[in-house]
Amino acid sequence: MHYGPRDHPSKRPPPGRVARCPRETEEVSRSVKTSKQYPLEHRAWLLRLGFRRSLLRPADSERSDRVTYIELFFDLIFVFALTQLSRYLYANQSWVGALESIILVLALWWLWVYTTWVTNWLDPAKLPVRGVVIGLSLVGLVISTSIYDSFGDQGLVFAIAYVALQLGRTVFMVLALARHDPALHATFLRILLWLSVAGAFWIVGALLPLAFRLPAWLIALAIEYGSASLGFRIPGLKAPGVDDWDVSGPHIAERSALFVIIAIGESFLVTGFAFVDQEASVLGIAGLFLAFVNGVAMWWLYFDHGERAGSKAIAASSEPGRIARLAYTYVHAIIIAGIVLTSVADKSVLEHPEDAMTLPVAVTLVGGPLFYLAGLLLFRWIVTRTVLVSHLVGVVLLALAGAGSTYLTPLGLGATTSVILVVVAAWETITRVRAGTTDDAAG
Repeated sequence: MHYGPRDHPSKRPPPGRVARCPRETEEVSRSVKTSKQYPLEHRAWLLRLGFRRSLLRPADSERSDRVTYIELFFDLIFVFALTQLSRYLYANQSWVGALESIILVLALWWLWVYTTWVTNWLDPAKLPVRGVVIGLSLVGLVISTSIYDSFGDQGLVFAIAYVALQLGRTVFMVLALARHDPALHATFLRILLWLSVAGAFWIVGALLPLAFRLPAWLIALAIEYGSASLGFRIPGLKAPGVDDWDVSGPHIAERSALFVIIAIGESFLVTGFAFVDQEASVLGIAGLFLAFVNGVAMWWLYFDHGERAGSKAIAASSEPGRIARLAYTYVHAIIIAGIVLTSVADKSVLEHPEDAMTLPVAVTLVGGPLFYLAGLLLFRWIVTRTVLVSHLVGVVLLALAGAGSTYLTPLGLGATTSVILVVVAAWETITRVRAGTTDDAAG
């Protein structure tokens, strides 16, 4: 995706938000662009289909950046989705299972990110937008129920629901923007075309034998992610400009942080259910304690200073769209994958604390924290151009722990990775305090 603010200083809004419609002078100026510049948005039939009432967030009110309760309602669906995803990964600890899980993680994240972008522009306080979000939540529930068997008998249900959510949401955006933001409307028409092509691969993949489903869905994801990275360009049409994609920095930052909280909470659900399903034992209690320590450490690493640093950076940046694209759309996928993988590892420690170490268990135990730290490392580099030595050392220590995992039990390796996370969290906090950063400036 290509994001960015308007270049002329007179068009710049207060820090953190790029100017957006509806502002009368800007709306008029944008609506008179020639059909040569934006050939798609000037089709008369499209304009007739567009909503007369503007559904865009007001640019000069407290609602411009606020995360609404209906957005949090939509997020609740993803608690169940992440739980099903963790369950699938735990039951399919193989190279093929790992690849299938990666597909599911990326698909779920893309669904959530696209919906977050939509509510970044449209005002959820307006009834049509609220109704659409509720409808998307229902489709999301269908997706969540079919995740576990998506590479089995429920593949077609999963694919149809996924494509319906992607296309339905985008069609609504096209109609909402047609009369009120021509440039962004043209971009969403391009998105609709790309998602339609990807949707064909999702549906066809679900209809093909299982051996062909995985490559077909890989192609579908490649189209979705690849088209975004290319700015949704379509041959023969003018490429979107950097000022065609307006974002609210504070809204994107807060929504992403809330999803991290949801993912950490889901990890407690997975380990909690695993604990109550077995007889109480010293080893089980130790495993539950380690899962709790992991959750606290992950929360601390993200929210003690990192989340606030990201929010401040995107609010103060002259290019909030660039930060939103890299730090929150792409890098956060790595962070979420790390949390999901850690929840699977915690369950392995609970159920098989003293078993002989296997490669899949070692990969989940080390890979979850490693993905998480690597994601945070990239995140902080993008938002502050700071290399966190603590996180870099943590990644190296985790790699060393993985290399020596054959000499440890799952409980032993789990304890080792937990200690590494705690050390990294303590190191960063001590560094922050010594640098004079106040608690108010932290999380």
